[in-house]
Amino acid sequence: MTRRELREHCFKMLFSADFYPTAEEAKAQLEQYLEAPEEEVEDSQGILQILHKVDLDPENAAYLQERAAAIIDKIPELDHAIDQAAAGWKTRRMGKVELTILRQALYEMQLDSAVPEKVAVNEAVELAKKFGGKDSPSFVNGILAKFIHEERTAGEEAPEAPAGETALEKGQP
Repeated sequence: MTRRELREHCFKMLFSADFYPTAEEAKAQLEQYLEAPEEEVEDSQGILQILHKVDLDPENAAYLQERAAAIIDKIPELDHAIDQAAAGWKTRRMGKVELTILRQALYEMQLDSAVPEKVAVNEAVELAKKFGGKDSPSFVNGILAKFIHEERTAGEEAPEAPAGETALEKGQP
């Protein structure tokens, strides 16, 4: 399984966290995600689309449960940091898709040294394209760019955004 696929599964597992009153209850539901049956639907052209299919080896399943639980434990701190960076936006007003993506990416940027910041931001934008609305990628990128800027030391250059992105998507004013 690719890192991108694992990240997408982690995102889906984390998405449910806000629907439970406590972190313990949210973490208890993580195993349910892994055990849920395959779900599919037929689209408007009659093509079968798989909505949910978890086919993980035990090692990847354990990794996902540990990863999602670790992020759930850090939600208060992550949300506080996001609130500070998102001028005019508070996490309670954000869409759940965007908020979940921001939490996961910020966790990777600040607490996972194995994931380079640029990769965390790029993967977050890709998740936003897939699961969010049309403005989600630029919103997610704009907020995460503030964290890269804050952590840069004097003399370092700003990370370059992929070709074709606007100044807003690069996190520039």
